[in-house]
Amino acid sequence: MKIYKLALNDIKKFLYSLDCDKSGIAIMSKKAKIHTLFIKDLHVGAANILKQDALSIGADLAVPEGVIVAKERYVNALLLGTTKHFEILSRKELAQPFGLKELAKNLKDFVKEQKFSTKIMGVLNANEDSFFKNSRFDNSNASQRIEKMIEDGANIIDIGAASSRPGSLPISCDEELNRVKDIVQTIYKNRFFEKVDFSIDSFSPKVIEYVLENGFKIVNDITGLQNDEVCSLVAKYKAQAVIMHMQNNQTNMQEKPYYEDIMLDIDDFFKQRVEKAKSFGIEDIVLDVGIGFGKTLEHNLKLLKNLEHFNHFGYPLLIGASRKSMIDMITKSAIEDRLSGTLAIHLEALKNGASIIRCHDVKEHFQAIRVFEAINEIN
Repeated sequence: MKIYKLALNDIKKFLYSLDCDKSGIAIMSKKAKIHTLFIKDLHVGAANILKQDALSIGADLAVPEGVIVAKERYVNALLLGTTKHFEILSRKELAQPFGLKELAKNLKDFVKEQKFSTKIMGVLNANEDSFFKNSRFDNSNASQRIEKMIEDGANIIDIGAASSRPGSLPISCDEELNRVKDIVQTIYKNRFFEKVDFSIDSFSPKVIEYVLENGFKIVNDITGLQNDEVCSLVAKYKAQAVIMHMQNNQTNMQEKPYYEDIMLDIDDFFKQRVEKAKSFGIEDIVLDVGIGFGKTLEHNLKLLKNLEHFNHFGYPLLIGASRKSMIDMITKSAIEDRLSGTLAIHLEALKNGASIIRCHDVKEHFQAIRVFEAINEIN
């Protein structure tokens, strides 16, 4: 007998290769992954009930000392268990008091499998003040830049005409539209829509309506659908909406950003904006936690490490950290020298649940992602 430890990314695939019984595969695959769920402000009565119920099925709940004698009325706790454990608890706690019924309804969302194909969103900026100069272009070289991105492996091309870098000043809707019009017509004339999807990085209804009328399919809104008129347009054209989180606005977002709990605060934001989108009839949604948009380095790192949390919404997750200043905060580097750091962040984001990567360097990301996926496909 010989033994070695396996790192399995697709437990079902491996169990099939062992020729296991199909019903057994369904059961065993749910026992293979351990989940850790942080529960904040849990009623002490709920903590005691959940602790006993978890232990009875082989899971566990880490709680502070003094819970058994109800030292504090509300506590924080960590629920540990497999997918199977969470499914059992989601049924078991439905009849329990102290808010456990609500917890039970949410447990399954945190362990359901999400399968979205990986896409690369290339960035092109039709303005002169975007923070990375190599992403800037005008209509004279639009065709060549777009053709190169498609050749390099882009699935989506995101066109922006107004800078959203920290401290940038807004421009008029007419100015933004003037920067976009000729480029949109170039895209249309060259039939690039047949090769990739195009996204508009804008929150201006005037610009958004123009591009959607001319073949664009995605609205990448850094305000997270704040404007009702934008919501109406996205619904009218059945476009995909990228809901991004940003604290305050681009002019002041980096002035001492603060959160009670960044994970919960952004989760609440997404809940509200997804509900709003649905109320307008928008169903095709992507979520973006907004790396660098009103966040400190610590905020950004926490979001990246715990990105999988946001999978419970059931929508694709987009990450865009391309050449951003957080890399410079970790290791001093000019914008032009941050490709390595960008790739490290984006591959970690894919590992933690992202499926759309917004980047300036499409060719390098295509190669890195293909290698990353090849490693993770092996069982």
